[in-house]
Amino acid sequence: MSSQSLSSKRPNLPSLTGARWLAALAVYLLHALVFLAVYPFQQSELFATIHKFVPMQLGSAGVTFFFILSGFLIYWSNSHLTGMKNVLYYCRRRITKIYPMHLIALAMFIVASAKFTTTGIAWVLDFARLELWLPNALLIHTWSPDWVTLGGLNVPSWSLGAEMLFYLTFPLFIPLVRKVKGVGNWWAFGITFAVSLSLITFIHFYADGPKGIENFFVPRLWDTSVSPVAEVHADPVWFMQEEIPVLQSYWLSYYYPLTRLVEFYLGVFGAKLVAEGLFKNTNLTIPLVALGASYVATWFVPLAFKMSVIMSLPMAFVVATLAVRDIAGKSGEIASPRSVLLGNISFAFYMVQFPVMVFVQRYFIAGKEYGFWGWAYWAVVCFIISVAVAWVLFTFVDDPLMKATARKKGTRHKRESNILVRDLKVLFSPNPSKKSPDTSGPAGTRRAKPKESSKNPAKVSTGSEKNDPNV
Repeated sequence: MSSQSLSSKRPNLPSLTGARWLAALAVYLLHALVFLAVYPFQQSELFATIHKFVPMQLGSAGVTFFFILSGFLIYWSNSHLTGMKNVLYYCRRRITKIYPMHLIALAMFIVASAKFTTTGIAWVLDFARLELWLPNALLIHTWSPDWVTLGGLNVPSWSLGAEMLFYLTFPLFIPLVRKVKGVGNWWAFGITFAVSLSLITFIHFYADGPKGIENFFVPRLWDTSVSPVAEVHADPVWFMQEEIPVLQSYWLSYYYPLTRLVEFYLGVFGAKLVAEGLFKNTNLTIPLVALGASYVATWFVPLAFKMSVIMSLPMAFVVATLAVRDIAGKSGEIASPRSVLLGNISFAFYMVQFPVMVFVQRYFIAGKEYGFWGWAYWAVVCFIISVAVAWVLFTFVDDPLMKATARKKGTRHKRESNILVRDLKVLFSPNPSKKSPDTSGPAGTRRAKPKESSKNPAKVSTGSEKNDPNV
């Protein structure tokens, strides 16, 4: 693998698309545990025990993966970004990828959380109070340390506020990134991690919040033994409050976009190491063991360190190793058509899961009593519904919109008429097609690879170009 070969024609990276689904599953497990208000299970000792082993760090590990992956893929596909015209095209594509899905999921939450009666509709919030919903709609709500906006509406959308900052800074910093040469990329990678570690250390010592290692994350519960109509974050009571304070160290280490920006550039320099042939490892064992060890270590470090930084370095090496394995032709099952299809819908899956849970809570769980198996049943139901809705949104909204804004419209294949049948075969067939999902599979790019020139730098698909990183 040489720098010249990878810069002239970078290959697709389907393993990174497939890995998105695994990260999305980790996030879903945490969300199902804390957002499905199944009583009295959530008030039981069994729940408390399970929550010790499925803590907040599980979801934060998934988010850390997505942030690092964002940097990796954005650099991989846009390292030659120059000129105002190309920058505007890049920004349009990023906005097209994020905002439509975000606004659809936001609308889903508002409808799912509303109370419909014969006399009218009782919305979950007062729309006249712009501060409750406008920052969320614009994806700027994570810049303010207030739980009313941070933890309101479609809760998972907080990560998109950070993603927007990542995307907007990339055209500004890519000229500097390109100036780093040779072994200097390793120095840049190390310095980026050191900056992240320094920020978190500063936050730990100087921001208000717990200084011990205890895991303080617990769901907010209603004082009742019967399953409520709404989980706390989806109830009108949440939005009636003027302000809900948030621990400063928690907000700064987890939600604050500037803090998470460093992880994005850790991914950027990770991609640069792979692209220039400076990182060639294909053995997943070492980075996975290191990642597992860092996850276990989150039980023994203070709050600010639990959320991302301790897992970010091994996570970056996992991402880079998966990419090198694709380049070396050693992808494995994680790059199969099934995995790539699930990876393609993972963004929509991430965005719709909370609105789906709010809907199921209101119309099916409320007023009943369940133990562990009842919770497990409804978690599976919400999972199936979320996957189905995510597939519909990806297939008929996200994918068409990304194609409509692509430059090379003439090279795209026409959509098949039996998409559902095709994708069901991919999901449930014992041996789905071994053909590359990037050219003919269910989540493929369906277009020829463009040639690169100084005026037309190659746009690289990573499992599919439409599957840009966004969670």
